[in-house]
Amino acid sequence: MTLSRRTAIGSALVAAFAPYVTRSADAAQPPAGQQAPAFYRFKVGSLEVTAINDGVAYRPLDGFIKNAPDQDVKNALAAAFLPTDKMTIPFTTLVVNTGAKLVLLDTGNGNSGAPTSGTWMTNFKAAGFDPANVDAIMISHFHGDHINGLRLKDGTEVFPKAELMVPSVEWAYWMSDEKMAAAPEGLKPNFANVRRVFGPRAKDVTMFEWDKEPVTGITTISAPGHTPGHTAFALASGNAKAIAMSDTTNNPALFVRNPEWSAVFDMDAAQAVTTRKRLLDMAAADKLQVSFYHAAFPATGFIAKDGAGFQMVPMSWQPSI
Repeated sequence: MTLSRRTAIGSALVAAFAPYVTRSADAAQPPAGQQAPAFYRFKVGSLEVTAINDGVAYRPLDGFIKNAPDQDVKNALAAAFLPTDKMTIPFTTLVVNTGAKLVLLDTGNGNSGAPTSGTWMTNFKAAGFDPANVDAIMISHFHGDHINGLRLKDGTEVFPKAELMVPSVEWAYWMSDEKMAAAPEGLKPNFANVRRVFGPRAKDVTMFEWDKEPVTGITTISAPGHTPGHTAFALASGNAKAIAMSDTTNNPALFVRNPEWSAVFDMDAAQAVTTRKRLLDMAAADKLQVSFYHAAFPATGFIAKDGAGFQMVPMSWQPSI
């Protein structure tokens, strides 16, 4: 029998470390079996930003990218050391403390998510926050993983005192009975969910327009394509600036490197590609810190040009804020 170099190295390592391996049954402290609360803080000028993790979801790979062969997608996932038999979709929201207001940018899955998500509130509280202290909630768009944290499945409102701020274009589309009647069957459940979440507070919702500053330090950015009113957010304080990209990309390992790829969730694929390239170009040219809703936690870093595409350079973990 001939041993390969890889097998020989592996066998040597096992032999070398065998004396130090302790069976879990013999450990004084048993394995934890779960992650610790996941939140991460950083500053944008005087703004204190906290990334709140909401777990991860998995979905079938077939057909997830509408305009690329599945093998190309698998190759891109493999290059990023991600599973190649499914799509990995993380969730991360931002909490912005402006000094005057505590503001949420989206709210996560609530208790309506997949078994591996829905950890948002646990992590939010672990970060020292209380839902009763939230002053405003700015929603990027109306997909369930961004709005279901507003209202639990039993109808309980999670942030009853917070001002609820939404894109006017997004509201006009999803609250339209005419649009709902004309929508494909696969899209109608989202119309129903939007009404479930917002209906009881519809008269109190505040609309915002693009390129405005509804909250000091937070400016809305036009980012349509993923949905009609999809919105990104610029955070600015002094000379410091960052961008919360929302769903401008899904997993950056795919869509930052391949900005012309279109996800099954993009309602207007061509417009989504145009938006993606515009915002990634801006972030790269201006060396802006970016945060993505669906990047690996803490989902923040920088964008660099890389041939015809881009790459996300993760932000180095900092022990101080």
